[in-house]
Amino acid sequence: MPDLIDSSDTISNASAAAGRLPRAIQPLPDQLISQIAAGEVVERPASVVKELLENALDAGASSLRITLDEGGVKRIMIVDDGCGIPPAELSLALLRHATSKIRSLAELEAVASLGFRGEALASIASVAELFITSRTAACAHATRIDAQTGAISPAAGTIGTTMEVRELYFNTPARRKFLKSEQTELGHCLEVIRRVALARPDIAISVIHNGKAVEHWNASDPSTRVAKILGEVFATAHLPLDERAGPLAVYGCAGLPTASRGRADQQYFFVNGRFVRDKLLTHAVRAAYEDVLHGNRYPSYVLFLDLPPESVDVNVHPSKIEVRFRDSRSIHQYVFHAVQRALARHAGASPETTAGGHAAQLEPTGIASFSARPYAGVGVAGMGTGSLNDSTLGSGQKNDNATNWLRQSRMTQGNLPVAQPLALYDALFGRRDVNAGTPQGSTLAEGVNSSEAYSPNQPSAPLYAAMPGAPDIGAVEQPLGFALGQIHGIYVLAQNAQGLIIVDMHAAHERILYEQFKNSLADRAIAVQPLLIPVTMTVDAVEMGVVEEEREVLDALGFDLAILSPGSIAIRAVPALLKDADLQSLARAVISDLQAYGGSRVLTERQHELLGTLACHHAVRANRRLTLDEMNGLLRQMEATERGDQCNHGRPTWFQLTLGDLDRLFMRGQ
Repeated sequence: MPDLIDSSDTISNASAAAGRLPRAIQPLPDQLISQIAAGEVVERPASVVKELLENALDAGASSLRITLDEGGVKRIMIVDDGCGIPPAELSLALLRHATSKIRSLAELEAVASLGFRGEALASIASVAELFITSRTAACAHATRIDAQTGAISPAAGTIGTTMEVRELYFNTPARRKFLKSEQTELGHCLEVIRRVALARPDIAISVIHNGKAVEHWNASDPSTRVAKILGEVFATAHLPLDERAGPLAVYGCAGLPTASRGRADQQYFFVNGRFVRDKLLTHAVRAAYEDVLHGNRYPSYVLFLDLPPESVDVNVHPSKIEVRFRDSRSIHQYVFHAVQRALARHAGASPETTAGGHAAQLEPTGIASFSARPYAGVGVAGMGTGSLNDSTLGSGQKNDNATNWLRQSRMTQGNLPVAQPLALYDALFGRRDVNAGTPQGSTLAEGVNSSEAYSPNQPSAPLYAAMPGAPDIGAVEQPLGFALGQIHGIYVLAQNAQGLIIVDMHAAHERILYEQFKNSLADRAIAVQPLLIPVTMTVDAVEMGVVEEEREVLDALGFDLAILSPGSIAIRAVPALLKDADLQSLARAVISDLQAYGGSRVLTERQHELLGTLACHHAVRANRRLTLDEMNGLLRQMEATERGDQCNHGRPTWFQLTLGDLDRLFMRGQ
């Protein structure tokens, strides 16, 4: 018996089918086209501010006055003193894809201006009331155009352009409902303005909101503008950066690791003067800070990358905040090494002390040793090897006292166990050169064998000032000075030319060992662990392409990946350091890094994490009593170690109190 079909279902199905029939193709109205484009360009009031500010900068403005009402939703007015727009071109300026910035594909591929798409004004005019008042140097008066009606009329005004936008999204109420509160929208507008202020410190900028002055920056030098916007903490805790290589240049300010933040809200990167939010550049900077930041902390920085315009594509998105580099791998490595060198070269360079900075200038000079003899070695200015000359300490009895003190010091000199953890490292990871595991100069002092090394059970070393006939350490220049004693077996006190140095000996020793492990790893070919049973994993077409194209890089990283089929590979060998890791996840992460950045941050992170654990476990522990020579050896080694002012967790290893700080503590002179 045939199934009975409900006639009502048949009718409804027919209606649904009719509703799905395609309609005839027709061109969209110009107004709707502009509103669709506005959805990409004008996301919120801050988007309008950005587009209008870019036009003002391209016009050569030297001062900007920005007025906002109700977070920019009610009104945005930007007044500049640029070149202005000729009256005959005001109507053209409102047309879609009308621009003075480019004329050909060649100019598009080498854009030197901030704006170039010719969409901003047309998009803004489609979702708000727009009025333009402009005057060029050749005109006797300004000219005003109403974008809604196209009416043009004479107006009063100085040379430059005034852009006024009223009632954003008045004709698209659904879009207006998506806007946030007045303060939130104001915050987004101010952030856009700050970016422009950082990129162009030579321009005076003032901001007024609801009739009240909010911000004002006079034209100034870059450092003053950065201090005004990012605050005094960043101003006293940053490193200058200026690296140039042919047409490439990276310059600006990179914050000290000790000034890191819990949010990535002070990270500004500009490419050819344009603020960008690029994952490749962010990754490069983050990788440079990798082993000096603790946990989920974020560095602060204001960095500029200049390169030939044809080397970067800014026509990626209508917002122009994303870019694509022609040679992304080279750019990534260039930025990474530039920031990394700045962090290593300028360790402890901040001039302030009361704001948490360092005062001593640490410049790595070479390999130092915990057995260094600060008063009898070549490392002390003005002294010959093994002796104190008369020009340093005077003559007669003073020189004899110093010599006796040195002899007494050598009799009790000990040595921190630097060579032992390196030897353990070599045993773990298969270094064939046994002698290479011992740092230069880490042998015990003259006249002291290993059985006489300082014992942890010995009483603590007496204060330096109590030593009879001690040399005048203020006369000898060393960035971290010379040791005075210990506090609770945790901190080392030292005196330098500026005042008092306090050293966390565990953190300092941890950084020293960590850098030695890293250098040891970098100086050798990566040890490879073949797998007895290869691990099979599935991959997609993109991952397979990376495996085929980057075979040499994978081999250099210690991976042997064999292609089994179009959708699977076999892991046949991995770096020996990471043989106990989740090999499939590790291999997939390395492949992803190679595809995105041309190198593997994941692999580096895993290796450095292991080295950091080794360094932490083998660093001198709290409550370990050190002799004065051991303390001084620690100070000299810190001075010779890159990034010696932070441990690999980002904690400071030392702190400076100047004589001025101490005078204020004890109210001297008050």
